[in-house]
Amino acid sequence: MAVAEAVEAAIKRLNNGIVDRPRAIIIAFLLLTGVFAGGLGSVSMGEGGLDAFTEGLPEQNALDDVNENFQQPFAPNTETTQLIRTDDNVLTKESLIREARVLEQIESRDDLWMDAASGPVPLIAQQLNPSASTPTAYRETLERASPTEIRQTVRDLKGNAQFTGSLADDFNPTSVSASASITTVSHTLPKSLGSDELNTVQTEIQSIAENAPSDLRAFGSGTTQAEITQSMTDSLTIVMPIVILLLLFFLVVAYRDPIDVALGLISLVMTIIWTFGFLGYAGIPFSQQMISVPVLLLAVGVDFGIHIINRYREETERGFEGIEAMRAANGQLMVAFIIVTVTAVFGFGANVISDLSPIRNLGIASALGIIFTYLIFGLFLPAAKLATDDVRTRLGVPEFNSKPIASEDSALGRVLAFPAQVSQYAPTAIVVALLLSGAVMGAYGSGVGTSFENEDFLPPEELPDYLDVLPAQFSPGEYTITETMNLLDNKFGQRDSIKIYLEGNFEEDHALEAMAASDESPPEPLAVGAGGQAEAQSIVTVIQSHADQNPEFASLVARNDQNDNGIPDQNLERIYDVLFASSASGQAEQYLTEDHRTAQIEYTVDSDATPSEASSAASELAERFPTEATGTGNTVVMSAVMDRIFQSAIQGLAIAVVLTASFLVVVYGVLERKPLLGVVNVFPILISIAFLLGTMRYLGMTLNALTATILSISVGVGIAYSVHTTHRFIDEYDQATGAHEAMVVTLSGTGGALFGSMLTTTLGTGALALAITPLLGNFGTLIALSVSYSFLMSIIALPPAVLLWERVRQWELQPLARLRPTTD
Repeated sequence: MAVAEAVEAAIKRLNNGIVDRPRAIIIAFLLLTGVFAGGLGSVSMGEGGLDAFTEGLPEQNALDDVNENFQQPFAPNTETTQLIRTDDNVLTKESLIREARVLEQIESRDDLWMDAASGPVPLIAQQLNPSASTPTAYRETLERASPTEIRQTVRDLKGNAQFTGSLADDFNPTSVSASASITTVSHTLPKSLGSDELNTVQTEIQSIAENAPSDLRAFGSGTTQAEITQSMTDSLTIVMPIVILLLLFFLVVAYRDPIDVALGLISLVMTIIWTFGFLGYAGIPFSQQMISVPVLLLAVGVDFGIHIINRYREETERGFEGIEAMRAANGQLMVAFIIVTVTAVFGFGANVISDLSPIRNLGIASALGIIFTYLIFGLFLPAAKLATDDVRTRLGVPEFNSKPIASEDSALGRVLAFPAQVSQYAPTAIVVALLLSGAVMGAYGSGVGTSFENEDFLPPEELPDYLDVLPAQFSPGEYTITETMNLLDNKFGQRDSIKIYLEGNFEEDHALEAMAASDESPPEPLAVGAGGQAEAQSIVTVIQSHADQNPEFASLVARNDQNDNGIPDQNLERIYDVLFASSASGQAEQYLTEDHRTAQIEYTVDSDATPSEASSAASELAERFPTEATGTGNTVVMSAVMDRIFQSAIQGLAIAVVLTASFLVVVYGVLERKPLLGVVNVFPILISIAFLLGTMRYLGMTLNALTATILSISVGVGIAYSVHTTHRFIDEYDQATGAHEAMVVTLSGTGGALFGSMLTTTLGTGALALAITPLLGNFGTLIALSVSYSFLMSIIALPPAVLLWERVRQWELQPLARLRPTTD
């Protein structure tokens, strides 16, 4: 009781401070807004796409170690750009010369930092003229060669894996034809240049490629990042005006007074300034996922604003003057606002536990943004409303429409109260039916998939038609990356691979035998070659390949091969020394370090294998080695991120629900001596989440880099509807007014504000569905569905649950004498 009285006294003092000194509150908040505005200039654009999620993961660290320790086709400190060329036949003399001229243009510009090139043009030219080492020499060599010489050279190169790997799957050495090719250009950028320089380099190369007289395009991490950043900017340009217009429309509908609308807009702008000013000061980058933050905050802010203005108007309708009306309205709402804010922080902030930094940053930004929203709408807006009403009265400015949104006598009020009217007849049956339907939807939704791929972050190959009708200043730019990636998949059919990173002493006898033994009985997803062994590339295959081409080396291997299987068993140090001194040294360095202490094996994965299956195969293979072994590779890293995305979703939901339920039980127990109402409060949101999961699976949506946050965010956003309804119910409920009557009054009054905030939140966040990238579009659709379900359950599921709560409460309050046996 003492705690409740202390809390009540503190809230009363805070409320009195707002209504008694509104101008001081306004000045303080404007000064703080100026402080936060100083941080806006420090907001940086973070990296988007896959790299932002893989940084720091153990699987990615292992892959980085592989790339650092083993010689790649280009040095680890170089960047590469792929030139992808398509034509009827990319191997004709004319087509090859055209590409050589493009390489000349790239090399001629110092600001493009070109080092070397690898692909059909360099390989054919060097086969014809071994001294050719520059794009100009390539072009001159090709120009001097006859078409017949070029065709014969291509046939001679058909056994060169590097050459055939740079051509489309339809390469035909007999007819000397291929429909596409890849030429890789390497760059060594000075360390003084930032990561943005690669974007600039590859964007410039893309411009050169577009001007070439053939279908040539540039592709690389820089162009991908540039399009992700561009899509982020374009999405904001398209979505934010729509969100603002929708919110403005609903502010006009809800407030119906231009001064109140202006106050709402000023409060919304302040919320955004505070949140993003904090991001700037804290050094948290603005990523693609962050686009959802301002939309969420605007929607929640409008929700708070509608409640405070609507409740204030209800009190003035009852005859209270401005200050006393605000004192009564704010006194009633302040506890509800604090409860909603704390539960929203639990819901949004639950994402802070994620191992993935973009999701973690989203949790931090949204949780603090909700706190800022409460402070501005819970303290500043009431003070600003009182101050402007005072000025309005002194100047004689009329009020346009100050009626509350709904009342018991309005049509909307009667519609909203209808579920409460029905619930009084069979509350138990309704609760059981809701539990069963929620269990069915939850069980169905438990099969929702998880995804993590570049396509989530990139615009689709074909942009929606509605973008064509936008004014020029809102029209998005041109995007080619998705089309290019699809072209690579269709033309080159590159299969995924996994890598086993080995550490040990590979000079020991039988070290290579143990390495090769892992290829036997390969796990299901691995591609299988001749003899039922896994398709693998390692130092063993390099030794065998070089032995086939060099009789002297083959003799050395045979002398040290005790069981005649082509794999040396002893004298391995001597074999490595000879191999690294031969023409095969480049290949050997890709699989064994010079100190013979670290090795890697690369396995090809079936094209239809999922990342999870490939990752499981990597783990199984790693366990087969007697030395320390780690499974890695791009596919394994992607699988690890998918696992963490799913883990974040489930853990975030569990944390949000447990913290929210515990907090509500304590709050209602301490302040109202009704702890079970905390459990009743959570009931509608659990049903809502079950329906949301089922809908996700039905619509074919997955838990991805952004939608994984939807479950905990649904708790943070959705619980507000139950809290506002329950808090108003408590105000109306007493011994003279039963639960049914109190719920009818609640839904016909507060229900109107809830309905208005539901529409603004649904349409405001739903506007994200218009974003260019699927990542944001799906999130917008899901958050709109989540809010709609939460509102519906607050008026459908909450009334019967409250009626059951009252029955339990009345049973507990019956005299203990009823339990005693009667006596004569």
